[in-house]
Amino acid sequence: MSRISSIIQASIDTKRQILQSDELLENIEQCVRQISEALRSGKKILFCGNGGSAADAQHLAAEFSGRFYKDRKAWPAEALHANTSYLTAVANDYSFDVVYSRLIEGIGKPGDILVGISTSGNSRNIVNALEMALQLDMQTIGMTGQTGGKMKEFSQILINVPSDDTPRIQECHILIGHIICQLVEENLTT
Repeated sequence: MSRISSIIQASIDTKRQILQSDELLENIEQCVRQISEALRSGKKILFCGNGGSAADAQHLAAEFSGRFYKDRKAWPAEALHANTSYLTAVANDYSFDVVYSRLIEGIGKPGDILVGISTSGNSRNIVNALEMALQLDMQTIGMTGQTGGKMKEFSQILINVPSDDTPRIQECHILIGHIICQLVEENLTT
């Protein structure tokens, strides 16, 4: 039981650090404002990640395109890894490092938002996607662990969870993602 308690406590401690960080809370609020404005303006929200972060990307895209709390119109949001034929073809023909940046190049438009998710902040394909998004005048949001890694340079808004423990970072990413979804939905439906 003590091991279970210590894992739960580590999760609580990480969330407490977020709660006590004015900078992180302001960055989350800035995400809410930018995503709300983008959706109001008919722009789309794109998400990308690898492994557990891909699952988080798909989860959050579904909250925007489906619903969170309220029955409302669908918003344009998509997880970029969901087309496995595209993903495997580009990874095979080019490199896994460009699977997201090539798709951004094809469908990204100025004012759209790319949310890149990586616990290390160093996933080459996510860094490349953020860089391409900036070249296309898209807005970029990075969700990472403590240091921000290489994504820090290409994220206009950085949500760097104060931890280097992958499960704790992922737990916080989904918490923060849910907060953003809830507040955006409140902004656009009231």
